[in-house]
Amino acid sequence: MRQFRILLCGLAVAAICGLLSGCGYNQIQQKDEAVKAAWSEVVNQYQRRADLVPNLVNTVKGYAAHEERVLTEVTNARAKVGQIRITPDTLNDPQAMAQFQAAQGELSGALSRLMAVSENYPNLKANELFQTLQAQLEGTENRIAVARNRYVQAVQDYNSYIRQFPQNLTAKMFGYSVKPNFSVANEAAISTAPTVQFDTSKPAAAGTH
Repeated sequence: MRQFRILLCGLAVAAICGLLSGCGYNQIQQKDEAVKAAWSEVVNQYQRRADLVPNLVNTVKGYAAHEERVLTEVTNARAKVGQIRITPDTLNDPQAMAQFQAAQGELSGALSRLMAVSENYPNLKANELFQTLQAQLEGTENRIAVARNRYVQAVQDYNSYIRQFPQNLTAKMFGYSVKPNFSVANEAAISTAPTVQFDTSKPAAAGTH
């Protein structure tokens, strides 16, 4: 009798697993985890960029201290980015995503203006530390673009899947909803790397820092 009950339980578990699999539950889980993993990489790369800002600002300040407005913009934008946190568990909040994008876009714009200002200071452009930081910034911006594109694709795959029948019923039953993605309005701002061209043919001006 006991063995019969165990057999029935085993069959019931197998039937439930088969039902969930057939309704897309397992695939929803996998795609949801893929979105979370992709988002974690996006955050890591944005954090890498934020970590470069203090050294970059201090280096520029050493040669262009009177460019206070631009330096303040970068510092404030970096601070705002640090105040916004979107964890993998809160990715379904469109408002939070919009705030995150706006903050990152603001920092991108401030960094672009900072790089433009550096063109006016030959000694700064020739500074080895500044060149290193600028190269690291450009490399990080490229990694951000790659990570962001992977996230966009993961969200599109997930959203498309849970809208299909019968997965849409399973998603509704277990509380899985469509996730917000990066908006088109912010695409240009967050995908354009701040750049500065170094002209090594020009000698540095006298009175280096």
